[in-house]
Amino acid sequence: MLRFLIDTQLPPKLAEILNQRGCEAVHTTAYAEGPLMKDRSLIEIAVEEQRIIITKDSDFLDHFLLKGAPPRVLLLGIGNAKNRRLFDAFRANFTQIQKLFDEGANLVLFEQTRLIGY
Repeated sequence: MLRFLIDTQLPPKLAEILNQRGCEAVHTTAYAEGPLMKDRSLIEIAVEEQRIIITKDSDFLDHFLLKGAPPRVLLLGIGNAKNRRLFDAFRANFTQIQKLFDEGANLVLFEQTRLIGY
C-alpha cells in the first residue's frame, strides 16, 4: 500500500481520493504545523512515516537530486490546474503512478502528458 503526504499547496480532498484508491494519504493540515509546515518538517515526517511526498514545489526535486531518497517524491508539473482537473488527472493516471513506485521509483514526475519514474 502506498502511503502519501500531501503538501500544503495541494487540496486536502486529494487525500480523500487517494484513500478511496486503497492508499494511506494524509494532508499537511492533519499535523500541528498545518499549512505553515516547512519543507524540512515535511521531509522528516515523510521519512519517519515512510510516506511519499506529493508536491508542486520544485525544491523537492533539488533535494532529491542532491540527497536522493528517502523521502520518495511525486512531483506535479501540471501547472495551476483547477482542482477538478487535478483530481481527474490522478484518477486517470493512478494505476501508472502506483506501478512506477511499486517497481522501485523514488521520484515520479507527473507532467501534463507523461509520467517519468526515476
